[in-house]
Amino acid sequence: MNDSPRNRPHLFIDGGGQTEQYRRPKQKIDASPLPVRDRAAHADALSASIGLALEAARAQLGARATAVAEGVPGFYLQIEIPAGEKAVIDQLGNRQKQIEVVAVREPTAENPSVTATVFVPATAQTYYEEKVEAYRAEDTRKGRPKNEPMIARMDFVRLATARSLFTDDDALFPVGDVAVWWEIWLRDGHRDVFSRMAARLNLQVKDHAVRFPEREVVLVLASTESIDRLVAYSDVVAELRRAKDTPAFFMGLAGGDQHEWSDEALARLTPPADANVAVCILDSGVTQTHPLLSPALDVADLHTINPAWGTADSATQWRGHGTAMAGTALYGDLVPVLTGGAAIVLTHRLESVKILPPNGVANNEPDLYGAITAEAIARAEIQAPNRRRAIALAVTSESSMSGRPSSWSSAIDQLCFDPDNRRLLIVSAGNIRVDLMPADHLVRNDLESVEDPAHAWNALTVGAFTEKVDLIDPSLAGWSAIAPAGELSPRSRTSVTWERQWPVKPDVVIEGGNLASNGVLPGDPVDDLQLLTTHNRPNDRAFNTIGDTSAATALVARFAGAILANRPRLWPETVRGLIVHSAEWTPAMRAHIDACNGRKGQIHALVRRYGYGVPDIDRALLSAQNDLTLMVEDALTPFNKAGSAVKTRDMKVHQLPWPNDVLAQLGDTHVELRVTLSYFIEPNPGERGWTRRHRYASHGLRFAVKKATESLDEFRARVNDAARDEEEGGAVGGGAGGDEWLLGPKHRDQGSLHSDFWSGTAADLAQRDAIGVFPVGGWWKEKPYLDKWNTEARYSLIVSIKAPGVEVDIYTPVEAKIAIATEIG
Repeated sequence: MNDSPRNRPHLFIDGGGQTEQYRRPKQKIDASPLPVRDRAAHADALSASIGLALEAARAQLGARATAVAEGVPGFYLQIEIPAGEKAVIDQLGNRQKQIEVVAVREPTAENPSVTATVFVPATAQTYYEEKVEAYRAEDTRKGRPKNEPMIARMDFVRLATARSLFTDDDALFPVGDVAVWWEIWLRDGHRDVFSRMAARLNLQVKDHAVRFPEREVVLVLASTESIDRLVAYSDVVAELRRAKDTPAFFMGLAGGDQHEWSDEALARLTPPADANVAVCILDSGVTQTHPLLSPALDVADLHTINPAWGTADSATQWRGHGTAMAGTALYGDLVPVLTGGAAIVLTHRLESVKILPPNGVANNEPDLYGAITAEAIARAEIQAPNRRRAIALAVTSESSMSGRPSSWSSAIDQLCFDPDNRRLLIVSAGNIRVDLMPADHLVRNDLESVEDPAHAWNALTVGAFTEKVDLIDPSLAGWSAIAPAGELSPRSRTSVTWERQWPVKPDVVIEGGNLASNGVLPGDPVDDLQLLTTHNRPNDRAFNTIGDTSAATALVARFAGAILANRPRLWPETVRGLIVHSAEWTPAMRAHIDACNGRKGQIHALVRRYGYGVPDIDRALLSAQNDLTLMVEDALTPFNKAGSAVKTRDMKVHQLPWPNDVLAQLGDTHVELRVTLSYFIEPNPGERGWTRRHRYASHGLRFAVKKATESLDEFRARVNDAARDEEEGGAVGGGAGGDEWLLGPKHRDQGSLHSDFWSGTAADLAQRDAIGVFPVGGWWKEKPYLDKWNTEARYSLIVSIKAPGVEVDIYTPVEAKIAIATEIG
């Protein structure tokens, strides 16, 4: 007989059992043999060590008055126990007195004892002293020393430090005072206290945390000195470990083991739902059969500019560079993807166009790369004409133009500007191609110019910074990362040496890995300091590493793909603007900027090193109650012909729907305003001196913000004066107002993307409720015979206000104002 189908629920039956009294078994007394001790001698020795520990603890408690301190006053003690006496650990704590065993370290070859670390509130500081004295002087009813099961198993007590709470391999404990990433295991209910302490110690804390019933784990960038202060002056730490998830683990696996990790990730994968959003990679080709890539890369989306080359990746000549780019553009760094357990939901597809010749084929002529780039993009667009795409180009020439346009960079500007099909191109700043020593960092970066074609005005140019400083591989003992955490990646190029008239490049920086050195050998891109990505020979190995500005370019392309998937109607100019607008400088970068003490020329040089900082996808897509972003996509006709002369024409004034009542109530509270203006220019290259008549850019746009004391008419008059002054060769943006801005018009008004920062009081900002966008000259104006003087120029304007550290809702009032304006309109 066939089984019936399983289509009915399980049945419940009445419990009907008889309730009986539970007989609790008697608690077992620890009957294991105690260490043989001379009672008086052991009490004396243990009392002496506890006394010294308490003397140091009381001095530490006394320093709380002048130190950065948070939480319940107390201290940590490190208690050494014979290796065979671990049973005593359960007796060391006391819930009633809030004494907690927080960490236990197992014996090692160097230290054969078990080490337990306990937190002791100041109110219970004499607890162990009293236990020892009772052990010395009192007996139980059975004639044994009181507290013997605990005290006889304690060898030594000292004041604990960060090292006491470190439960990883001793070899991983940081040497010297370098900042590394730590896993800090917080005591239950102590996250708020930790957050306050971290802010006061200027610790960099990752946003995400892992929560367990009695612990919460956060990632923190800090030096050992800072962690020692955290332990000494707070009650938050339960345990310390190194953040050990690096590519080295996966790169050390055999091919079959790598495939197991890859298969597990595939089981959590959801392919992209929208076939009309993609990241298009112009590189050495991509291995489409890689299991992690094929769900988002169709065979029909593999292209090549030369059919004889094929579409597959070039394993020898380019070492699988295109496939490595593809994995990063789709997943980012694979390490957190593989080690996490969350669902993997892809937001965009991939396209590949092979523009690099395979092994044994002559290189493309450098002066043809503009045409090659245009042809490559055209092949992808013909295949999927309705697809929205971010185009990633991590191929650069060894030549540097010091900002002056080349045929390649001009072709990229033209591809972006194309009136019939605006495009978003994301281009690598290029890498320093020589061996680097630790002393070269930043010095060499500032001297090595961004490579061709990354100086294109309309491209989003990407440099690299790094937070990867942890060397976990034991074979690298004595080595250290060249770049400190939060600093520029060692090989990333800059535009520090360029003349001021040329654009700021890179626009942003993002993770590109690091180099390691032992001080004798030049920097080496070891696996610990790289990003994990896909391998071009998936039958052999699933994973490879990638770094430098190639990795950074792929990451920003992934970022752009996510924005296009989330906001499919945004213009390319807006996506570029949002990425830049979301960027912030790391604490390490900001320290350099703050050290300039407002000297705008020095700050401008640092922006040419770091761009506008590190972009953040959440900031690009979402506002918060106290951090509001507004976007405008608009257009103006910059010029008008009056007789034979072409004059500037339109200016747009945008009223800002500020929450005036809320800002007025905040009064002198510190608030911040940021404005980003993004547009594309039409290029007109040629070495003709770059004078006013022979400008490269078709036009320029500028912004100015209404001052608190100005009327709207006075503001318009000031903006008109500023435009006229710049046209007549006066001070750039002199009338646009710059003293209160971080950069000011003179140092922000290069290229086709301008971003700046204002800070002041909320009351002042409430009256700065208008932004003007106005044109300045270009070859559309200076060359009327080319009949471009009446061309419309579109732009994206992005404005943010935030009240850092203030619990206030500035979002809802603005949302209401916009809704009312929309209904009226």
